Amino acid sequence: MTVSAPVAPTRSKAGIQHHPFDEHLLALAAGTLPVGIRLVTLTHLELCRSCRDRVAMLEALGGVVLEDQPPAPMRDDALEKAFAAIDALDQEAPRPLKVAGPPPLPAGAVWPKALSHCSATRWRWLGPGMRWSRVSVPESPDANVFLLRIGAGKYLPQHTHEGVELTQVIYGHFHDGRELFGPGDFDMADGDVHHQPVVQDGSECICIAAVEGRLSFDGFIARWFGSLVGM
Repeated sequence: MTVSAPVAPTRSKAGIQHHPFDEHLLALAAGTLPVGIRLVTLTHLELCRSCRDRVAMLEALGGVVLEDQPPAPMRDDALEKAFAAIDALDQEAPRPLKVAGPPPLPAGAVWPKALSHCSATRWRWLGPGMRWSRVSVPESPDANVFLLRIGAGKYLPQHTHEGVELTQVIYGHFHDGRELFGPGDFDMADGDVHHQPVVQDGSECICIAAVEGRLSFDGFIARWFGSLVGM
């Protein structure tokens, strides 16, 4: 997956300052994002009307481009196969999903609708003032998605990335040496970013994150820390 710069520093009317770039939103509209990355991006869209509008515009542009393409020839049995696939869906009995509710959240923090079909573990100890929760995604069991709940004044170890890390703030604020991130803000970090998120005084911070690849922590203890979460 092609990764653009980590942050788009613009401000929306809702006060959200950091958004996905158009290349990322275009990949979302085209359905080419990995599942975990897509869910974190959809969580941002729930909170950000400007990005929802942007995706709608990109989808409309994609429809226009598709209409301008010359028609492609179909196989002689294409219609028969399509009806057979529909019949197979009708015969499959739907399996009810057993979804564990989200771990307890503070007042003002809302569990994303994009994760309503996902299960999450209870809050697990990660360190003094730090908790995490594994999010299980039914359609993609290998997706590396998790919640972080970090107390005021606490910080994560310094790290860079052997892939892509997406973070969506759902409560509180943190600063990572580049920018200040608050509720609704979105961050994408790759191997060009070396940072240390520090939660600001006054409130804990809760984020939903997805990682494609691994994080590369500085030092042995920090690498052990990352292994606990599967970073």
